[in-house]
Amino acid sequence: MPPEDYYEILGVPRNATQEEIKRAFRRLAKQYHPDVYKGDKKEAERKFRKIAEAYEVLSDPVKRAQYDRLGHVGPEQAVDFGPEGFRRTREAFEEFFGPSAFEEIFNLFFGEGRRARTVSRAQRGEDLEYRVRLTLEDAAFGTSLRVSLPRYEACRACGGSGLSPGTGLRTCPTCRGTGRIEYRQFSMFGTFVNVRTCPECGGVGEIPEAPCASCRGSGRVRERAEVNLEIPAGVEDGARLIFRGMGNAGMAGGPPGDLHVVVEIQPHPVFARQGRDLWVEVPVHYGTLVLGGRIRVPTLRGEEELEIPPGTEPEEVLVLRGRGFPSPEGPGDLKVKLRVVIPQKLGREERRLLQAFTERLAPPPPPQRPRL
Repeated sequence: MPPEDYYEILGVPRNATQEEIKRAFRRLAKQYHPDVYKGDKKEAERKFRKIAEAYEVLSDPVKRAQYDRLGHVGPEQAVDFGPEGFRRTREAFEEFFGPSAFEEIFNLFFGEGRRARTVSRAQRGEDLEYRVRLTLEDAAFGTSLRVSLPRYEACRACGGSGLSPGTGLRTCPTCRGTGRIEYRQFSMFGTFVNVRTCPECGGVGEIPEAPCASCRGSGRVRERAEVNLEIPAGVEDGARLIFRGMGNAGMAGGPPGDLHVVVEIQPHPVFARQGRDLWVEVPVHYGTLVLGGRIRVPTLRGEEELEIPPGTEPEEVLVLRGRGFPSPEGPGDLKVKLRVVIPQKLGREERRLLQAFTERLAPPPPPQRPRL
C-alpha cells in the first residue's frame, strides 16, 4: 500500500508556499481539536498524527526537498514521535492556540490524557548522600560508624499523616475533587479548554480538614538523626553503599528514601595501594642484602618476618602472598621494595674494615646499556 501523500493530507498543491502550508495546518488542527471534533476520538488521533507529521516535513525546507525528491525522508530527517519531536508543528500550533496547547493535545491523544491519573498525598522521601572517610584498615576489614546527619523524620505529633488529631481529608474546593482545573480560551474559532493540575491539592482531589500544626501538613519535620552504618570489608575507594529506608521520611505517610554513602579512603602513611596489592618500602643495610637475613615488615594485621636471600639486589621487590587488600576474589599481595641504607658517617675502624672488604672484592662488571 503506497504511503499517503503529505500534500494531499494538508490539502495543498505541491508548489504551495510556506504560508499556505501553515494556514492549511491551522485549519485542520482546529477541525480535529478534541474540543471541536464530534466524531470518533481514535479517528481524530489518527488524523492529528498524520497532519502533524505532514506539517513537520513540509514546513522544513531540508525535509521538504528530500521528500519532493525521494517521496520520503531519510532516517536522519525522520520525525520523532514525541511531544518534543514536532518542533515546527508545536510552534505553529501554539502561535495559533496559545502557549503549551500543543503539549496538552499531544498528551490527550498520545500520552497521559488517554488514562485517568491517580495521585496520592503520600510521597516517597528523597534519597540522601553522605560521604565518609575511612582508614585503609577500616576499608579492608570493615567497621561500624555512628554518624549524625540532618534529615526529615516522621512527625511525631500526627504520626506522619500531616493531619491534626481527630481530623481527616475533605474534597478540594478548587477542583471539586477532580485534581484538575480547566481554563477556557475564547477565540474567533470557538472555545478551547486547557487542563492543568490543581495547584491547591496537587492533583490529589483532597486536602486536609486541618493540617498538623507541627509539620504544617507535610507529615515530617527536619531533625538531626544519629544512625549506625555497617561498612563491609573490602570496600573500594569511591564505592557507593545504599542503606535502604535511611533517607528522608516520606510526605503524608509515604515510604522513606534511601541513604547513599560514598566512601573515600584516606592515604596511608606506610602503604600504597595498587588494585588488590599493597606496596611498602623497607630500608635495609647493605650487609643484609649481601649476606641475607630476616627482617620485620609491616602488614595490615601487624608486623611479620620476611626472609631476604643472600645476594639480593637493591630495589628488589619481595612478595608476601595474601597480605594485600581483601576482596571477593581473594586478598592481594604485599610487595616489599628493599631500599639500601648508605651510612653517612663512618668511624675510623668502620672505614678501615670497609676499605679492606672492598679491596678483596672482584672488580665490577663493565658498563651496560640501560633499560629505558
